[in-house]
Amino acid sequence: MILGCAWYPEHWDEARWPEDIRLMRLAGINMVRIAEFAWSRMEPREGQFTLDWLERAVALAGKAGVSSVIGTPTAAPPAWLTQQYPETLKVYETGQCATHGGRCHYSPASPKYRELCRPIVEQMARRFGPNPHVIGWQIDNEYNSVSYDPETQRQFQAWLQRKYGTLEELNEHWSGAYWSEDYTDWAQIPLPVGNHNPGLRIDFRRFISYLYKTFQKEQVDIIRRYATSEQFITHNFMGWFDLFDHYVVSEDLDLASWDNYVATGHLDFRTNGAGHDLTRGFKRKNFWLMETQPGACTWGGVNNNPDRGEVRSMAWHAVGHGADAVSYWQWRSAPNNQEQYHGTIIAADGNPRPNYEEIAQLGQEFVLVADLLKDTTPVSQVAILHSYDDRWALDFQRHHKDFDPVQHTLSYYKPLREAGYDVDIVHPLAPFTDYRVVIAPHLHLLDEARVNHLTEYVQGGGHLVLGPRSGFKDLYNALLPARQPGPLAASLGAHVEEYFALEGPVAVAGPWGTGEAIIWAEWLQTDAPDAEVMLRYRPSNGWLDDQPAMVTRRVGMGRITYIGAWFDEALMRKVTHWLASTSGLVNEFAELPEGVEICRRFGLQKQAFIIINHNPHPVQVGLPHPMRDLLTNALNRQWVILTPHEVGVLVTA
Repeated sequence: MILGCAWYPEHWDEARWPEDIRLMRLAGINMVRIAEFAWSRMEPREGQFTLDWLERAVALAGKAGVSSVIGTPTAAPPAWLTQQYPETLKVYETGQCATHGGRCHYSPASPKYRELCRPIVEQMARRFGPNPHVIGWQIDNEYNSVSYDPETQRQFQAWLQRKYGTLEELNEHWSGAYWSEDYTDWAQIPLPVGNHNPGLRIDFRRFISYLYKTFQKEQVDIIRRYATSEQFITHNFMGWFDLFDHYVVSEDLDLASWDNYVATGHLDFRTNGAGHDLTRGFKRKNFWLMETQPGACTWGGVNNNPDRGEVRSMAWHAVGHGADAVSYWQWRSAPNNQEQYHGTIIAADGNPRPNYEEIAQLGQEFVLVADLLKDTTPVSQVAILHSYDDRWALDFQRHHKDFDPVQHTLSYYKPLREAGYDVDIVHPLAPFTDYRVVIAPHLHLLDEARVNHLTEYVQGGGHLVLGPRSGFKDLYNALLPARQPGPLAASLGAHVEEYFALEGPVAVAGPWGTGEAIIWAEWLQTDAPDAEVMLRYRPSNGWLDDQPAMVTRRVGMGRITYIGAWFDEALMRKVTHWLASTSGLVNEFAELPEGVEICRRFGLQKQAFIIINHNPHPVQVGLPHPMRDLLTNALNRQWVILTPHEVGVLVTA
């Protein structure tokens, strides 16, 4: 297990470094991420490289048993670069050019910027690729920028030409006849500013994905020429951030990482865990938590501190969802910078802050369970499908201001986690073999490959659950010439007769009692005699009155279910219970108190249950059989008592 922090030795006199490392080791910290914002100190003038200080820092840490993850510094170009080469700066939608003094203010399409990035990355790779104290590399930092400059537009037009071949093909897929949007020259195609053509907008997001993948690949290729085979390469993503397709950008990485913060309030495991599971799904393997908070953040409305014990419980929460490393941002704040108030491990005077004690406890606990957790990963019976194409298409045209596709996904995720089921969040074309239930909250875009993949899963015995707005468009973001769910309607034995953005809630009733449809509702029409109606709308707008809201049907060896509305939380709990019983989901911890999370990690002939009390009060949790807590060595026969924000790592006794 890795316990780390972001360390910036370039901020301090070198005489301070040994004390930093001493305090890190006392806390059990065994990794530092380093150098990702240090370009101006590593190349103070173009072509003049000064890496000796960094090598001394890596050596000092390594001698004490602290490994390094080297960050390439391309998120923060030095002032000489942006002054001498202003064409590298990004241009905002307004046409205004970015200025120096922040980060990620470059244009990822700029050939000059990429040219200037290569030498610094190569110098670092040559120096630290063979270094035994370096265990991995992080490319750039939190990609988040897009530029609306002429070079980006030219490259976008060239990308479209490669994709479509002819303007006739592009005009056909984008319905160019609408509002005279036919193009007769590739140079006519604009960058999307504002409410533009949906086909152009979704292709622009795919183009941004291509830009970041190629920008990243240039650095990956340089590093791999010099790095040892033991060194991994990653990038720190930002959870649900959707400027680009993370599945595409992750392809060339060894593992995915992400940065997890709770700016205001406190961690809600029912929603925060989805960010971990999403990141684990990028590569369908364990991930690193490259940044998380040891204290308050700086960008929330109220930047409160975590409660006592919450920094520790947040770390175990990440581990339970598949994190093999937990790393804090940051060790100590620079005296003057944009994030001076951000929580750190060491205070401005160089001494530990109160949370140091919790992190030191984590360091001890990670040592205790390292052998147990080694080569283990979460294993789920349930998958939730997630696609950036779907999210983009829905966000471009929500039709109801509150139809947020992330929140809609969470409306399925939360009751599953409340009930104690582990969940994978994966791409629609990921393998489905091991899942008893595959849930597509809003599979908006369908093509032949997706339809065949889903149909094969159902025919083989799986339970496919489709949510509202599924099967509405093709991958060009154009309407399908069929009622929802398009090519899956025949298998379902039902279709959507009409859809409604709701002004207010609509009552829904069925064998599980009553509930409400909120935000969105679809009038389902059965087409097959064996399509079973599970829920119906109560009187509302005349159209929905007594019409089916949820339909299910046996197909082959499996089942397909269509949920035609966004249901309230209470009704979704009932739907989840039905899905679990119908699909044969297994759950050792069937009755969990509110605010208690159970996570499972499985390996070859071993398993661990990480149980976390996220409440500010103690709870008692019943056990399926006697279990030993490895953190306390206590044997618990019938139940375990957890104090506020307490954690247990349980194994069968």
